[in-house]
Amino acid sequence: MIPLRIHRAAETEFWEAVAYYEEKIPGLGLDFIEEIERSFEVIRSDPSRWRIRDHGARRYNIDRFPYYIAYLDFPDHLWVVAIAHGRRLPEYWTERFDQE
Repeated sequence: MIPLRIHRAAETEFWEAVAYYEEKIPGLGLDFIEEIERSFEVIRSDPSRWRIRDHGARRYNIDRFPYYIAYLDFPDHLWVVAIAHGRRLPEYWTERFDQE
């Protein structure tokens, strides 16, 4: 399976969401972790399944939580640029493209 790299800001977003959900309901943060891990496996199994958006990234919507994973599909790896809440400023993370 193709390797997956995660932008440091996306990793920060991930852990902030885990902490938020865990504070709301104990165990919900762990559920979020499992959902993200499952989503990574779905993306890695067929990365070209989701359309390329105007800015060049693909977007996978998380099933259970209001988040999505934005990623770039390179020949030798996938680069996750955001684990973003669906109601944040749209595509705020595009400035990360030159920070691999």
